[in-house]
Amino acid sequence: MSFIYERTINYYETDRMGVVHHSNYIRFLEEARCEWLKAAGMPFEKFEEQGITIPVLEVKCKYKHHVTFADTILIKVFVKEFNGVRLTIQYEVKDKKTGNDVIIAETKHCFTDKSLRPVNLKKHCPDFSNKFEAVKEA
Repeated sequence: MSFIYERTINYYETDRMGVVHHSNYIRFLEEARCEWLKAAGMPFEKFEEQGITIPVLEVKCKYKHHVTFADTILIKVFVKEFNGVRLTIQYEVKDKKTGNDVIIAETKHCFTDKSLRPVNLKKHCPDFSNKFEAVKEA
């Protein structure tokens, strides 16, 4: 299952050249990831209620084309890998108007308790684990 998050670029997110500053894409990915988790029935608040955190371990981002103020981007979010302890999420960001690839990105995460010790979601919270398995790309 993939999810599409739509977002319009704000003026303050652009740089002196009038294009989105590269660092803002990481924020856009997080926004999309949070909305995707909510849509999948797993909002961050529910993880926190279970004592689970989901830190980011790694971000990869390949910039393909720029966007500017007032452009709208579509961020496709899907699970690339999930093993209960680690999670890799893939993102495809496109310019809504042109269809151009803007960035191709990936974030890697793990599941931890509040002390930042690794947690196996399959054992600690099987309901969430089953949801991740159900939405994982084949």
